[in-house]
Amino acid sequence: MKLKFIILGSGSSLGVPRIDGNFGNCNPKNKKNFRTRCSALLSSKSFNLLIDSSPDIRQQFLQNKIKSLDCVFYTHEHADQTHGINDLRYFYIKSRKQIPVFASKSTSKYLLNSFKYCFKKKSDFYPPIMKLNNLKKEHTFYRDKINIKSFEVKHGSINSVCYIINNKLAYASDVNFIHKKNYSNIHDLKYFVVDCLREEPHPSHYDLEKILKLIKEIKPEKTILTNLHSSLDYDKLKKKLPKSVYPAYDGMKLIIN
Repeated sequence: MKLKFIILGSGSSLGVPRIDGNFGNCNPKNKKNFRTRCSALLSSKSFNLLIDSSPDIRQQFLQNKIKSLDCVFYTHEHADQTHGINDLRYFYIKSRKQIPVFASKSTSKYLLNSFKYCFKKKSDFYPPIMKLNNLKKEHTFYRDKINIKSFEVKHGSINSVCYIINNKLAYASDVNFIHKKNYSNIHDLKYFVVDCLREEPHPSHYDLEKILKLIKEIKPEKTILTNLHSSLDYDKLKKKLPKSVYPAYDGMKLIIN
């Protein structure tokens, strides 16, 4: 069964352009420089799995004509990955079924504190729309032949989650360090979708030099750089990259066989 992986958003926490229209170093004439905040969708003919609900999730679903949602996996608790959660309410209204959510302990705690109404009954008029589940090291959705493995990576002062889909694609959108003991999990993959904020070093994100060094070690077939800052113009960045490494853009589709 073919699976489609869609990079719904490829931008850093403030997106491109910024709220005042500032594109930074990015050429506004190139549509691939219009970047919403990071989210991704894994899709089969009958199943849609969302990774993170960015503040731009409504726009992302509309642009990609996504009509249904089966579950949500979260990478971490930061606002640019969680604060679009309210827009997912419509899928409960449409199906009258709670949406399964999978998250680490720290992210679950944040979601419950910040969006309690999504998970706990407020009144007869506002039932819980989501069901929170503990994130395990491995989840399998047998009907659609989807296997999701996960391990923690460093994202500055907190941990984030790297997801591995069918041992073919790894997604680590917010990360500045992956321990060598986990290299075997991401070695020789078909796709490695990974954080590359900017060229300059950053305390909680990979920079260009560091991520290219990691790519040489783990040798994926193709690498897609995401969480791109306004300092990284799509065309200029693409020219600097090795042949198997590509900048992400909103709506980019990867096929997992």
